[in-house]
Amino acid sequence: MNANPQDNRHAERMQRKKDVVDGKIAVAQEERGVLVVNTGNGKGKSSAAFGVVARALGHGMRVGVVQFVKGRSDTGEEAFFRKQPGVAWHVGGEGFTWETQDKERDARAAQAAWEVARGHLGDPAVDLVVLDEMTYAFKYGWLELEAVIATLLSRPPMQHVIITGRAAPQALRDVADTVSDIGMEKHAFQAGVKAMPGLEW
Repeated sequence: MNANPQDNRHAERMQRKKDVVDGKIAVAQEERGVLVVNTGNGKGKSSAAFGVVARALGHGMRVGVVQFVKGRSDTGEEAFFRKQPGVAWHVGGEGFTWETQDKERDARAAQAAWEVARGHLGDPAVDLVVLDEMTYAFKYGWLELEAVIATLLSRPPMQHVIITGRAAPQALRDVADTVSDIGMEKHAFQAGVKAMPGLEW
């Protein structure tokens, strides 16, 4: 122990914390695919998912990405990840609903994207599936939530899935292993700063 009582107290606190963390690590020994939902009104839901894509590729894993709403094909993440071996990237959206103003077209696009997603979710060779902005498909009734959940629960046992988008329905949150509700304190756009390449897209 250190001679300084304050240092001693700190060392004791850290040791207690280490014991707790080590205990939790010892208990968490199950290995299986995890379903993650990134939701909430804050920025960073998709960005967080694409960070995991990079992590998965670093481990030599195969990844399938299906984008349900975003219709643009000039994003930095797509430009980067399409060049990487092991990534299947599908832009299935027609753009945001306030831009398309065509409910039937949006529904058809979401259903076509879901067919691509189902292909990934049925393939045990795909290690990670990202369903970007998928929650809007439930909000607007483009996809049947119960059927999607059934497919998610019957996917290959070691396959990870990340679903992003605002207002994730409670039933989806309930079956997820990890849910991150990302809040917003401030956003540059609210202060009149336009969306900038490399940060927003």
